[in-house]
Amino acid sequence: MSSSLLFTSDLCADGVRERDFTVGDVPGVLWSPDSRPDRAPLVLIGHGGGIDKKAPASAGRARRLVLGCGFHVAAIDAPGHGDRPRTEHDERELDAMFAARDAGEPEGPIIVRYNAYLAEQAVPEWRMTLDALQELPEIGAEGPVGYWGINMGTATGVPLVASEPRITAAVFGQHWPDFLVEPARRITIPIEFDLQWDDEHIPRSAGLALFDAFASTEKTLHANAGRHKELPRFEADSAVRFFARHLVGESASGSAPSASEPAAPAVVAA
Repeated sequence: MSSSLLFTSDLCADGVRERDFTVGDVPGVLWSPDSRPDRAPLVLIGHGGGIDKKAPASAGRARRLVLGCGFHVAAIDAPGHGDRPRTEHDERELDAMFAARDAGEPEGPIIVRYNAYLAEQAVPEWRMTLDALQELPEIGAEGPVGYWGINMGTATGVPLVASEPRITAAVFGQHWPDFLVEPARRITIPIEFDLQWDDEHIPRSAGLALFDAFASTEKTLHANAGRHKELPRFEADSAVRFFARHLVGESASGSAPSASEPAAPAVVAA
């Protein structure tokens, strides 16, 4: 697969420049300050299951990082999501998940299995995308890189971060341990981790086990009361401060942008 980056659209609104792109067959979007020619850190955003790269949660997080920190932010569609076609394998896994839901049976084992399959494809695609983005003069090969992904974004992000030394800070959360424990044990960078104390899908013990697996000496657990869909919006602001601290060594300036970001979505096809 070719790794050349091709921009397909370029729009500016409310201080944010949004450029759609493709890297080979992988569609993505890059958000940047609309009037900052200097280099700035890059944060990669992994979206949740059943949604896409421009879902409100991803776009809201990107705006916070662009307007609050002056960062560049990129997201790509995961396999079988957004502008990417579903395979027969994708359809079988989705059918199995919805059948379990209709029968009142746990969806977790199916979601974990499907996410492991998606992560195998997504990790090399993310690395290829990062290679291409770092060729842009406003990003560059030496700039700091962060990763932010909740739910399915954690499923793809943990193995990515474990294999990618260019990423130096990450925000994860709301996923089962299972296949993520081994790569988590290889991660030593600063981590912020979100957990819903009353999550109806992911047992509290499972979330704590994944947090415990990270080998990072600097890792912070944010546990909030509430169910899976009720991750507080203020956790997005905390993540912005986390990336500002670790990617540029200072707190984010000003308050969060007025554009609201919805709570992280539930794992659907995550």
